[in-house]
Amino acid sequence: MKYDSPTNQSEILPNLLGLKSIEEIGLSEFEGFLKAEIQLTESLTTRTRFNVSYILKMHKLSLGHLYSFAGKYRDVNLSKGGFAFPASLFLPETMIGFENEILLKLPNKYEGKEELVKDIAKVHAELLFIHPFREGNGRTARILANLMSRKQGYDALKFELITEKEFGNYVLAVQSSADKNYEKMEEVISSIFPG
Repeated sequence: MKYDSPTNQSEILPNLLGLKSIEEIGLSEFEGFLKAEIQLTESLTTRTRFNVSYILKMHKLSLGHLYSFAGKYRDVNLSKGGFAFPASLFLPETMIGFENEILLKLPNKYEGKEELVKDIAKVHAELLFIHPFREGNGRTARILANLMSRKQGYDALKFELITEKEFGNYVLAVQSSADKNYEKMEEVISSIFPG
């Protein structure tokens, strides 16, 4: 399902490569996110700090070859299926709040898997709820979840297990984060956590 926005997100976004088809753009985006995840995984250490700068860098690495807005907050308001994401005007403040209240409180090392799952769920739900970028929010959030897992010595999460049938619950889990309720997302992350 595409976004609703003042400039109609279902149209092909202007891109730096001059690509004209949805298929070409999709492939270029896929390759960008794949390269970024590999690069970020290779540079991951036990001291890596996940903060707003890191998330912006991740987005720029993924889509900078394709879009001039890569690594920058969206400047349009978006909604999906009647659900409005936070207003673009307040994204800088919203992201600083996300960083101060959640990201900067993440420990470098977790004692057990349960606490890690809870924090991945919270970060994942909040980032998807804020939806800071014009394009690539879900993929950025999935890479961040994978990096949080890998930093602790686990494999990537198995997002492919979220089937079309279960996707509705995933969306509800994101929407629940508006009320700081992360239980639904914890269930989702727990069900796709490796090993």
